[in-house]
Amino acid sequence: MPDQPIDPPSPPAATGMKKGLTSYGDTGFSLFLRKAFIKGAGFTDAALERPVIGITDTGSDYNPCHGNAPQLVQAVKRGVMLAGGLPMAFPTISVHESFAAPTSMFLRNLMSMDTEEMLRAQPMDAVVLIGGCDKTVPAQLMGAASAGLPAIQLITGSMLTGSHRGERVGACTDCRRYWGKFRAGEVDADEIAEVNDQLVASVGTCSVMGTASTMACIAEALGMTVPGGASPPAVTADRIRIAELTGARAVQMARDHLTIDRILTPEAFENAMRVLLAIGGSTNGIVHLAAIAGRMGLEIDMAALDRMGRQTPVLLDLKPSGQHYMEDFHHAGGMATLLRELKPLLRLDALTVTGRTLGEEIDAAGPGFRQEVVRTMANPIYPQGGIAVLSGNLAPGGAIIKQSAADARLMEHQGRAVVFDNLEDMASRIDSDELDVTADDVLVLRNIGPKGAPGMPEAGYIPIPRKLARAGVKDIVRLSDGRMSGTAFGTIVLHVTPESAIGGPLAHVKSGDQIRLSVARREITLLVSDDELAQRALDQPVTEPTADRGYRKLYLQSVTQADKGADFDFLKAAHMTGRVPRV
Repeated sequence: MPDQPIDPPSPPAATGMKKGLTSYGDTGFSLFLRKAFIKGAGFTDAALERPVIGITDTGSDYNPCHGNAPQLVQAVKRGVMLAGGLPMAFPTISVHESFAAPTSMFLRNLMSMDTEEMLRAQPMDAVVLIGGCDKTVPAQLMGAASAGLPAIQLITGSMLTGSHRGERVGACTDCRRYWGKFRAGEVDADEIAEVNDQLVASVGTCSVMGTASTMACIAEALGMTVPGGASPPAVTADRIRIAELTGARAVQMARDHLTIDRILTPEAFENAMRVLLAIGGSTNGIVHLAAIAGRMGLEIDMAALDRMGRQTPVLLDLKPSGQHYMEDFHHAGGMATLLRELKPLLRLDALTVTGRTLGEEIDAAGPGFRQEVVRTMANPIYPQGGIAVLSGNLAPGGAIIKQSAADARLMEHQGRAVVFDNLEDMASRIDSDELDVTADDVLVLRNIGPKGAPGMPEAGYIPIPRKLARAGVKDIVRLSDGRMSGTAFGTIVLHVTPESAIGGPLAHVKSGDQIRLSVARREITLLVSDDELAQRALDQPVTEPTADRGYRKLYLQSVTQADKGADFDFLKAAHMTGRVPRV
């Protein structure tokens, strides 16, 4: 029998400066030209032979949450060089929650595209993603997931807390609390100006369990940071040391070809969702996890997430669900303390960027110590997970409520709808003494979903109508197809899907309709017959919003609903392979 032909070995994959050569029609010339230009910056051939580690520089004068980015970039470079790599920092879009119009969420997908395309376009063997402010970490993880490189997340870190008249304060739960006092006439203009100077005591992200802190904890739970990467405040030596360790680890990841698909597995997403529930995390975390998972070909099973929530108590005593701040969490041992307590509920075999499993990292962190920030499973802050998933004829695709930050007296409630058609309508009427509203009503705000605003603004935290606030009302049931900040609190139903702007039932609610909320039964119901709703839809058909040009046109044509992550439909994985969590 003749010998079978032997296939020639595959050529080794290009690395370093040889990766992704510019198309000039002559690969030899492409590399020659690239090296000529980079040598103009003073690099030697010896430096150019090292593993190339990209570093996303997201510093911006418009982004105080990333105000420490220059120091972090330098520390990452030091770590890369100590480990034998060549660091190459490059800029990407930087998005800050308070400095992005119409919303930072509107630009999250654009930042993810910028990140993905720059990772593809430029030669690098691994990348360090520097992010912190709410939408930057999810944008980077989304982009890196699609690009497929070895990638590691570096969090910018939380701000320090301030002090107002002897009271410890920090952004942004206390921002909302003091603004509520100001609206109610409990503090005057001089005091609100005074507290404004104290709420943000340093650069860094919000000091409570808002979206930024939530995504920091989720990133570590996913295995995408070095151990301890979530909690050090921005302006501490601990944060700088984490940055150096991150740079060194990126070099080893490049050598091991530890690509992101080996980290972002179904088990990793289950761990992230478990942590989201246990920290009383931001409701935005669900939208971002859905978007990241979608890039990996996975869908979030909202019913399974709710089942997971019934098994997972809130353990972290941080505002707005508790009392402490992120720097307290760090002093209490950070994520190691939380993960140690959650260990029986976690997928311990999930791989992390260290090359070890999550279980191995928990064991390596050693025993815990006495602290008061992370509770035990036997003594939780809240007996279930921070977030509950609701459904009903008002939200066929689901809705959510942050039950751990809601008023227990309103969790089972029926009231009359007071409807605002959009943000402008709400702004013009919410403070009017003529507004027909009582504390027993349900405030409804529509057209603030992914397409409606556009960009799904954090306007779901509808203000207490001024006349009620002045009467001492602190909470009222509120409902919308938008989002709210993770720093916010109250009995607020969010992410109603499908949104009103595409014809969801929310579009056809009328003031005076009765709405029933039952968190125990996971129900949000409009007490109107199906026939009546169908007739209203025929009488007042919805026209979906459009735009003539630019990014807004792309956004309105392509954005998905909240349960799919509000990502662009053409950016998710080509093939969906499963659903998470598997509980």
